[in-house]
Amino acid sequence: MAFDPKKPVRLITVITLIVLAAPVVGAQVLQPGLQPGLARGPDSTRKISLDEAVRMAQLNSPDAIAAVGTERTSKAARVSAIGAIFPSVSLNAGHVVQLGGGLTRLNANGEEVTASQKPANSTGLSLNMTLFDGGQRLYDLRTSNYQILAAEANRVTVKYNVALGVKQQYYAVLAAIESQDAAVLQMAQAAEQFKSSVARVRAGAATRSDSLRGVIQVGNAQLAMITAASNKEAADAALTRLVGSPVPVTADPASLQENMSALPDSAQLAVLALTGPSVQQAQANVDVAVESRKASKGTYLPSLSASYSRNGSGTDPRFGFGTDPFTYSGRLSFSLSYPVFNNFVREETVVRAKVAEVNAQAAFRDTQLAAVQLLAQNIGAIRSASQRVAIQVASVAAAQEDVRVQQQRYNIGASVLLDLITSQAALATAEQALIQARFDYRVARAQLEALVGRDLQ
Repeated sequence: MAFDPKKPVRLITVITLIVLAAPVVGAQVLQPGLQPGLARGPDSTRKISLDEAVRMAQLNSPDAIAAVGTERTSKAARVSAIGAIFPSVSLNAGHVVQLGGGLTRLNANGEEVTASQKPANSTGLSLNMTLFDGGQRLYDLRTSNYQILAAEANRVTVKYNVALGVKQQYYAVLAAIESQDAAVLQMAQAAEQFKSSVARVRAGAATRSDSLRGVIQVGNAQLAMITAASNKEAADAALTRLVGSPVPVTADPASLQENMSALPDSAQLAVLALTGPSVQQAQANVDVAVESRKASKGTYLPSLSASYSRNGSGTDPRFGFGTDPFTYSGRLSFSLSYPVFNNFVREETVVRAKVAEVNAQAAFRDTQLAAVQLLAQNIGAIRSASQRVAIQVASVAAAQEDVRVQQQRYNIGASVLLDLITSQAALATAEQALIQARFDYRVARAQLEALVGRDLQ
């Protein structure tokens, strides 16, 4: 069979049409073999700002809702502890109807007559109060106050932990968007490089291998676009769940004000970290344990209580306010109780309270040390990421210029295709490194804000 010199040119022409048509046909080319029901529909996600995402998550997060509920119950427990200081009061009223029987008496004729009994009514008032219980009520009140402090600190901790989770996912969406933009740029460069290689092959200045390598580059760019689109869809779905939105949401890059401003110095951050919500919560838990330990010793003291009651009864249907007044009686009593031996239950209670106090103090020390450790890690991560961002910005700019120069050199035949492909690969690597550095900086800053329990503007 004779060699037809036109066949390579025809093959290149067909490949050219396929590659250049890929961005136009979109899903049909980028999703080969995909079932019709799985084809992507139009992007209908709603763009939200970072502040809106954090606000929605703090309103809808189960952890945030539970933290608010814990604080409410702690305040209700304090009200109950205050009420235990005052006497308990109860009122009662009764109405009794006698069925059958009755009173038998003689009438004027000496005959026995049975008269039915009138309904009996009664009223009563009773007051009970513990005069002394070894200081148990006072310790309970103090404990409830510290529990409120712990609940408030926990609410702040949960608030910033929720914000941290939302910010991490929001930044992940931004990274996916940036990856999409980089993939689009990679696709444009690959298409431009492929056009140049086809033109050179047709002019006889390059071999057929150049055009085939261009096809590979375009295919890799298409795969990068598919991967970036899939990553963005997954990131959007995760963000939608975190904020509790009934409709799909996504990040709005235009609403994000990149904050690369200087942070407070290390000494100020150390003070903030040691007074952060997690440390405050641990300190409140220690105070609760101390009061519980004091209250456990109150069981060795006697308890004194008093009660007063006043009851009335009669047949007046208006409960003593009518023409037939009730007969009233009152009772005041005092009682002293002291458990001489209760099967070592008191001793066990004291030991448990002491152990709980020791554990709380150990947890408090560890929380302080953890705050210092996390502070050092976050400061180091922020410094490293900020330096990487600056370096990668310069690297991306240099790589873009290198690709431009190599493209021009290749167009005029001053360099080979391998040099251009190497420069394009270096640009893609630099762009991904810049995206990762920005993501790491943003997350490290959010972690530092969660540690200190405040926004660092």
